[in-house]
Amino acid sequence: MRTMTLELWTGGEDVVLDLTDQCAEFVLDQGDGLLHVFVPHATAGIAIIETGAGSDSDLLAALDDLLPADGRWRHRHGTVGHGRSHVMPALVPPYASIPVEGGHLALGQWQSICLVDLNVDNHERSVRLDFLAG
Repeated sequence: MRTMTLELWTGGEDVVLDLTDQCAEFVLDQGDGLLHVFVPHATAGIAIIETGAGSDSDLLAALDDLLPADGRWRHRHGTVGHGRSHVMPALVPPYASIPVEGGHLALGQWQSICLVDLNVDNHERSVRLDFLAG
């Protein structure tokens, strides 16, 4: 298995961060197999969605509707509404697996691999990439 960790800075607001280029570079010329993307944080997730046409903003709006950043959360530390960040990975899981064919991601035309982070208190994120050869 081949492994690499991306160290990312997400900033101080909700974010959908496209990782597709980094993932594509990681598997380039690796042959057939499976890319597993994992974020080892309790407050972030990995989504495969279309980006650049508004879907990333739509995802954040939908998560804000489902998980408002207000005082309702029992998990209370950090900024108001921080508890929602700990619930989000039940909706946007912390992992995704993508087939790799001939060293290229087998994504659909409009699919992108994205980190989703609602935790405005922690700006440093790690994303682990594992390539399992077929």
